[in-house]
Amino acid sequence: MSSFELLSPDAALGAAERAYAISLDGTVDAYPSYVNRVYGLRGDDGARYVAKFYRPGRWTRDAILDEHRFLLDCTQAEIPVIAPLAGANGETLHAVSVADDAGGDSPQTFLFTLFPRFGGRAFEPESDEDLERLGGILGRCHAVGSQREAVGRVVLGRELTRSFVTELLDGALVHPECRDDFSQVCGETLEAIGPLFEGMKRIRIHGDCHRANILVRPDTGLVLIDFDDMMSGPAVQDLWLILPGYASDSGREIELLLEGYERFAQFDRGTLALIEPLRFMRMIYFLAWQARQRADYWFNQTYPDWGTEAFWIKETEDLRVQAEVIRAGLKD
Repeated sequence: MSSFELLSPDAALGAAERAYAISLDGTVDAYPSYVNRVYGLRGDDGARYVAKFYRPGRWTRDAILDEHRFLLDCTQAEIPVIAPLAGANGETLHAVSVADDAGGDSPQTFLFTLFPRFGGRAFEPESDEDLERLGGILGRCHAVGSQREAVGRVVLGRELTRSFVTELLDGALVHPECRDDFSQVCGETLEAIGPLFEGMKRIRIHGDCHRANILVRPDTGLVLIDFDDMMSGPAVQDLWLILPGYASDSGREIELLLEGYERFAQFDRGTLALIEPLRFMRMIYFLAWQARQRADYWFNQTYPDWGTEAFWIKETEDLRVQAEVIRAGLKD
């Protein structure tokens, strides 16, 4: 993936003004995001926006439009999400080309959109009703998600995870002393969980529905945010990230979520067996996600030990522990 070295805050501000025909007061607040560049902007009229510049090379234009379409579909169904704003041309996705002032590189094109800015706190359930309410929102979201496909998005499954393993191994990113152990635990575990995914129904899902991506607002309640990783996959993917621990220790939370969920959509309870395999797959996805950003300055400041032997020893051991959890579940 390309970096954001050519995208300055001033360039971002100017691009937003032109695409949305708005006048901004010059405020540019950089928000923490390792994948994209996200800025808080403010109009001369006091309106507040969030500008999201997509990392070049991560998603195609069609994939980003799938994200926008899902959000707009949810908004039309009155599901609490934050949808992208339409620009002066009526479109939600825009592009800006930025040239290198030193003349050393060809212009870099960045795709971007604006969202309205909303505050809130990360979701932490304080009662049974909180989990039931969230389950209901996810059920409604998935009912909408099942109404059309996201052809430009990845499909969550074993083959996708295998492609991440191949990317890490073929790219010589795994430390040589850990390569064989990493390859073995990934290969054996992905082979073992294969039958669990056969015939699995896949719909449009959030894909990264952990508690920090659920806002609690005093005026509107719960709001789902950050659909950047939306994908086609099993509904259970959007439930397990909310759990406080392993599936075997979270039976009460699962039942509360499903009590709300099943008021609005059917749920295949057989897919609960996918939770620990999905956790294993997410661990590998996260490694590939990190690897693609290893040349980014801010990433290296945050993860200075990424890629060292000590790093890969720990990651491989964590995968081995999760593989044991999966094997224990397959025996039950």
